[in-house]
Amino acid sequence: MADFTDLIARAVSPSMSREEREQVYTVVRQAVQRLQDRESLAGDDPRILLQRHLIEETIRDVEFDIVRFLTLRRIEQARAAQNAEYEAQFTKKR
Repeated sequence: MADFTDLIARAVSPSMSREEREQVYTVVRQAVQRLQDRESLAGDDPRILLQRHLIEETIRDVEFDIVRFLTLRRIEQARAAQNAEYEAQFTKKR
């Protein structure tokens, strides 16, 4: 499953809009559905249900990582702006 997570993580990026990322997730869901259809298992087969659960969990984890990345970037930008403002005030007093 780690390879699958890596594949999804490589297919999306924080620079993509939420809608663009959702399009990628839809393609992933469709691809997995096609693979499951090839196995000819019943729709309520526990293996299929587990696979679907793992896919959704993986997508959720990737989205969490993206949100965390964007949040940390905003914090760094705010810190840089705050430091620049402090430096500007400090140099004016000298």
